[in-house]
Amino acid sequence: MSFKPKYANLVDVYARSVERFAARPLFGVKQGGEWRWMTYRDFGEKVDRTRAGLAALGIAAGDRVAVIANNRPEWAIAAYATYGLGAAYVPMYEAQHDKDWKFILDDCNAKAVFVASAQIRDRINGLKAELPDLQHVIVFDGGGEGSLAQLQTRGEPVEALRPDPESIAGFIYTSGTTGNPKGVLLTHRNLASNVSAVHSIFPMSEEDRSLSFLPWAHSFGQVVELHALLSMGASLGIAEAVDKIVANLAEVQPTLLFSVPRIFNRIYDGLHKKMAEEGGFKKKMFDAAVANETLRRELAAQKRSSGLADFKHRIFDKLVFSKVRARFGGRLKYAFSGGAAISREVAEFIDGLGITVYEGYGLTETSPIATCNWLGSRKIGSVGRAIPGVRIEIDRKVTGDPVNGEIIVHGHNVMKGYHKLPEENAQVFTADGGFRTGDMGRLDEEGFLYITGRIKEQYKLENGKYVVPSPLEEHLKLSPFISNVMVFGDNRPFNVALIVPDTDSLGRWARTNGIGSNGDELLSNPKVKELFRGQLEEFSAEFKQFEKIRQFVLVGEDFTTENDMMTPTLKLKRRNVIERYGATIDSLYSA
Repeated sequence: MSFKPKYANLVDVYARSVERFAARPLFGVKQGGEWRWMTYRDFGEKVDRTRAGLAALGIAAGDRVAVIANNRPEWAIAAYATYGLGAAYVPMYEAQHDKDWKFILDDCNAKAVFVASAQIRDRINGLKAELPDLQHVIVFDGGGEGSLAQLQTRGEPVEALRPDPESIAGFIYTSGTTGNPKGVLLTHRNLASNVSAVHSIFPMSEEDRSLSFLPWAHSFGQVVELHALLSMGASLGIAEAVDKIVANLAEVQPTLLFSVPRIFNRIYDGLHKKMAEEGGFKKKMFDAAVANETLRRELAAQKRSSGLADFKHRIFDKLVFSKVRARFGGRLKYAFSGGAAISREVAEFIDGLGITVYEGYGLTETSPIATCNWLGSRKIGSVGRAIPGVRIEIDRKVTGDPVNGEIIVHGHNVMKGYHKLPEENAQVFTADGGFRTGDMGRLDEEGFLYITGRIKEQYKLENGKYVVPSPLEEHLKLSPFISNVMVFGDNRPFNVALIVPDTDSLGRWARTNGIGSNGDELLSNPKVKELFRGQLEEFSAEFKQFEKIRQFVLVGEDFTTENDMMTPTLKLKRRNVIERYGATIDSLYSA
């Protein structure tokens, strides 16, 4: 695992980039219908002024500075100002509940918190009586007392510290799918080494640009996009909202796309729905183009080629795929997927459009990248090989399986530990410092890692068969009629499912079939039930018989962060869903 990091800490990342790329654009924000870009020089000046302001408030090395905001330039300005004082940055989500904010602010002993708006400031002020360490609430929006603009006028210039690589750069709290979130302690060495590893394997440069919508409060968006692209002199357009992503892609014209499978699934579903609606010659051309790419991929796997298929590819690329890429700005070259396993079908489809998909794997506790595919080292379906300085071990004793075992990560990316949770630390660290991920996987003969599920999600049916629900759920969501789904069968005779229909697709189907479009009536309509039974069969065809869904119910309310059935990083809170729909699940078995 010999590896010499390019950067020792995140202040090094910041300082080198601001000096080297001063005149280049860094952050783009859409204001008044136009994209306005902040340069690296502008960013550096704002970071310096914010660092001086924080120092004037008494923020010093070892303190914790929190933030509650979606992605925006001010988020990064506050982060690098904090790092430059040797303090730790603690991000949270605007979509979180007050109780989560209170828990995190109290648990990390935050001395100051940046917030996006006056509304969030007022909510935090309502909690301050129970937060004895919290002294300052600073608002990004607007001016006046207590604003970021006012803070940046305070204090004398303060030279940035170069933090010890082993000092804490940030707390990132896990999503809390099974209880209170845990504060993951990530050092400057963890994060800067991960950025350094990206430099050694990905061909990115200052000419590259991304559209940023993955939350920087999560380790994937923060490290792989924000810190890594800043270190390379690249630029980031910040998406207006999730529902504006496709429109913003066309405007920002990114070369890189960092995303989670759910977004790629939406692209896949959206294109197929659009083609189905248009029908006729366009759909025939689209289907023929996709079929030709499938043939070329199969031939390549056999180390064969076809002159006719390659000729068709050039024609289809000009007539079909180039128009699809134009919807994404026309310059998109690479797509990076993480956070969960992407469906092979979706990855191959995006790849076939002429956008190379690189899938990776990691957790907040591994800063986050542990493995990934990269140029010259890539297998679709895998999450790649260990990045430089990291080693992957498979512990099969945990699963009792001859091939699949628990994934253990060793290397510079492994967290310092969970904050104030010594018992949790004892459970996840091996004697030689490896991190037990809780994920199941296998390594092939070339060292490529394949994820096969999550150990805690695995359950046993009454017949003794083990089921890992998440791969089946992700595949079922490829159906144009299924927006969300949870599979359940713990200690039961068979699997059942709670299905959230895609209302647009179901409504169109219902009108075409003369059923009407009333939501509640549709969910219980026998013809609709038959439609979904067919979708379940079609999209679970490759799974074993005992894994398939025997009974299901359609529910009208989606699983979201607002109803606390989804984490801010779009992971299902299974316990909360089961609590909410326990009686419904029981009825599926009694039926």
